[in-house]
Amino acid sequence: MVTSRSEFFGLWSGRIAWLLFCALLLVWTPLEASAKSKPPRAPRPEPELKILEVKVSPNPYTASSGSLEFAALVKLPKELNGATLLEVSSFITSPSKNSLRFLTTRTALRPHTASTDGAAPPQVSVLLTWDGLDQKKTPSGAGIYQFEVKAKLLANGEKGPRTQMVAWPKRGTIEVK
Repeated sequence: MVTSRSEFFGLWSGRIAWLLFCALLLVWTPLEASAKSKPPRAPRPEPELKILEVKVSPNPYTASSGSLEFAALVKLPKELNGATLLEVSSFITSPSKNSLRFLTTRTALRPHTASTDGAAPPQVSVLLTWDGLDQKKTPSGAGIYQFEVKAKLLANGEKGPRTQMVAWPKRGTIEVK
């Protein structure tokens, strides 16, 4: 007995066969072909501008004892390429992320020539101070705070300073009592 196609798909057995065929096609198709993947990238090279060390004192910090100091030692690149400012900033966040503070300082740089004898590039020491107040100027509560120190080289552009180079950030924690 020969049945027409419309009669075959009208039967339950025909519908089940069609469903199994579609499921087989989905399973047979490799997953890699259906999803887009990013091509692998080479690791980024380490920038020439580096934060060599960050010292935090006093740690633990008590707001009544004065201010907290971040002393950062920054190594400049061999050539400044027109950069005239060094900006060092610190972002401090409380455990609840409700209290935060952003500190920044800019230092004018004198041009230096790239040494041909292999001498080390100049290093700049920068000091940031935190008065223990948050963004609302209220005293910060006790807890473990996290900080991130960043350094940037800026050059004067037509519309103000423009970023030339950014160092990898340094992160740490501060205990506030």
